[in-house]
Amino acid sequence: MPRLATILAASASALTLTACGAVDGLGGDTSASPKKGDGITVGLLLPDKQTARFEAFDHPIFAKEVASLTHGKGKVDYANAESSEARQSQQFQEMVSKKVDIIVVDAVDAAAIAPEVRKAKAAGIPVIAYDRLARGPIDAYVSHDNELVGEVQGRAVVEALGSKAATSKIVMMNGDPADPNTASFKAGALAELRNKVRIAEEYDIDKWSPAVAEADMKKAIRAVGLNNIAAVYSANDDMAGAVIDALKQAGATTIPPVTGQDANLDAVQRVVSGEQYMTVYKSFLDEATDAAQMAVYKVQGRDIQYDALTQGKVDSPTEKNIPATLVPVVALTKANIKDTVIADGVYTVADICTPKYQSACAAIGLT
Repeated sequence: MPRLATILAASASALTLTACGAVDGLGGDTSASPKKGDGITVGLLLPDKQTARFEAFDHPIFAKEVASLTHGKGKVDYANAESSEARQSQQFQEMVSKKVDIIVVDAVDAAAIAPEVRKAKAAGIPVIAYDRLARGPIDAYVSHDNELVGEVQGRAVVEALGSKAATSKIVMMNGDPADPNTASFKAGALAELRNKVRIAEEYDIDKWSPAVAEADMKKAIRAVGLNNIAAVYSANDDMAGAVIDALKQAGATTIPPVTGQDANLDAVQRVVSGEQYMTVYKSFLDEATDAAQMAVYKVQGRDIQYDALTQGKVDSPTEKNIPATLVPVVALTKANIKDTVIADGVYTVADICTPKYQSACAAIGLT
């Protein structure tokens, strides 16, 4: 996987700088004196509360890192758009009016947020795109290798089907077409699925809505036939849960392999029980921590540290060569739950192995 090799090489370079005292900002050779001290304000705009990770992990991890880097003097001005483009636009404008030092935004709609990004830049406020590549003159981007996410999901489907893959019919549940990540997920998945399985039905799910995914899955069941669906590519965990509900309602006694993404707690539990084949674990800790560091270093003018975190380059439809950091991803299955979300402290065994899942946990040695 050449992209992953590039990411790991960049990570190794950053670690080398850290070892030399260049990244932590606490000693050794650093950049010139900071433009601003520790009393900074970082705006953080997240897109929705439907995706469990944003409120449970991304926001608190981000805020904790900003506090750590600023000796408790920096603050995070936080707002969640709750899936509303208009609300996020208003929240963005309020942060510009309050003259925050920098804005980190995970856009509800990457294209719709562009005018606000331009206003921030005109006001001298840098903007970092988080998780989703916003349009407009952003200063940096932090996310995961989203095409690799799709590749991991697609490869999981092919591996699950084994020797029957070539004659197997699958259903594709892609994400929101307004989300630029969706195209990357889909491209990665198709690179693994095309000419290896038969894609019987395919849907783009507006706003990643589980309700829409469930309705479309019911359409797929009617069109393809319940017993003819060998697997379902679902771009994320919320939709995977809806797909599985639709299959159960249709009378499925055995759920075909279903993919996911985000490692939501309920999805991890479905993986344990065998209802969901896999999910893509993207380290919230790494992504949120990197974003917080990028924001603080950018505001404080710590160029060496900032450059160490943004060695990659990405293009958006409006900008070229945007400095970026891309965090690696992992396919989470029954076999590696201990080594991923539990090892990273995302969940405990007790969180996952509630009474409903205790026997399934015991069967895979998760006790």
